[in-house]
Amino acid sequence: MIIIGEKINGTRKKVAEAIAARNEDFIKDLAFSQFKAGALYLDVNAGTLPAQEPADLVWLIELTHQAAPEAIICLDSANPDALATGLEKVKSFNPPKIMINSLSGESKRVEGVLPLAAKYSTELIVLALDDQGIPETVEGRLNIIRRLIGLCRDNGLEDEKLFIDPLVMTISTNIKAGLVTLDTIKAIKSEFPKVHQTCGHSNISFGMPLRSIINQSFMALTIYAGLDSAISDPENRDLKAATMATEALLGMDRHCLKFNKAFRAKQIGPIAL
Repeated sequence: MIIIGEKINGTRKKVAEAIAARNEDFIKDLAFSQFKAGALYLDVNAGTLPAQEPADLVWLIELTHQAAPEAIICLDSANPDALATGLEKVKSFNPPKIMINSLSGESKRVEGVLPLAAKYSTELIVLALDDQGIPETVEGRLNIIRRLIGLCRDNGLEDEKLFIDPLVMTISTNIKAGLVTLDTIKAIKSEFPKVHQTCGHSNISFGMPLRSIINQSFMALTIYAGLDSAISDPENRDLKAATMATEALLGMDRHCLKFNKAFRAKQIGPIAL
């Protein structure tokens, strides 16, 4: 499972405060702890006003790279100017390791994000939504994904660089939401076997009690359906254990070596008091 660490996000109160105060240690600690916990990719989202966002994003990128130089920076912004500034910064790293979060079928995203992804040959998260919103059906989401994958191919981005997000809606408002996501994952895997698939699992449980149990169960189901990436908290021990157990049960962890190694390293399982 490819983990994209979600914590460096300015929409979180403590991160926003750290950005405003230029608290370097706080951001570095977030980056290092996520990478140490197994996040190969680190999502970086300033979440500030458009005029300030390019400078804030570069500041976050610099600190993230200092704390976890081997991590791949996932630039998360709807602002093309901020993305362009951030891409130039990451381009200066040796070697540059870049992902963009994200491209959708919305016209402004296609016009603003896709040319940047093509220019810098980045990895790219692709969302199953367009100007009409998120389709309720599997076929509706597939139609958007087909179009976007076609555009990416036309712009020189190979399927292997794409991380398709089928989009997760909450079961508290639509009891079929989980099934639609799972069936979309299966359909994408069948039609586009070389792309990666990712999602934010925790959306499934919004508005529900016992959210952690629902999230763990959904993680197992999505892995079985074909998901190979997650935008999540790599330091969530229970979710990590559920993920690794699922991979072992599905024959994806040879001799259960990764599961046993993580248990011996006390990365999963009960914490001794």
